[in-house]
Amino acid sequence: MLTREQKRDAVAELGEKFGRATSVFVADYRGLSVEEVRELRGQLRNESDDECEYRVAKNSLLTLAVDGHDAEVLKDHFVGPTAVALSYGDPVSLAKVLVKYAKDHDVFEIKGGVLDGKSLDPGEVAHLATLPNLLELRGKLVGLLQAPAGKLARLLNEPGGQLARLVSARKDALEE
Repeated sequence: MLTREQKRDAVAELGEKFGRATSVFVADYRGLSVEEVRELRGQLRNESDDECEYRVAKNSLLTLAVDGHDAEVLKDHFVGPTAVALSYGDPVSLAKVLVKYAKDHDVFEIKGGVLDGKSLDPGEVAHLATLPNLLELRGKLVGLLQAPAGKLARLLNEPGGQLARLVSARKDALEE
């Protein structure tokens, strides 16, 4: 049993985390073993480099902690066994891990989420998981930026290459 002071500290800590989070997802973990929850936390650590967190907390503490934050729209989901996954960086990576885990474990159910103040239902969270993550988007952007420069370099090198091939062909013709 938590004391009033411990509850106050827990609400303050959760409130600070909700304030920093770029996205928050709520899940029902009923039926998962401790080992399965540990496995999920490990997947989150491997995927996100400490940019996300998975917490289980009492619904009353969560309800108090979300007051004044974007995640306030999630209050309706704080019913039954509730876990929250918070992302402090790329929300897509967290969504991908949670959706994949939910597919692998039928008892794990994503109730909803919030991204930039917009409430997401489970279908929208699943759609978010299909988008490319931040690292993939950066790679595509670099590729798009490099393509025109590469084409320009090849275009500028071509006349010199043609001249070199012409001189080489003339040299071979004179040697014969």
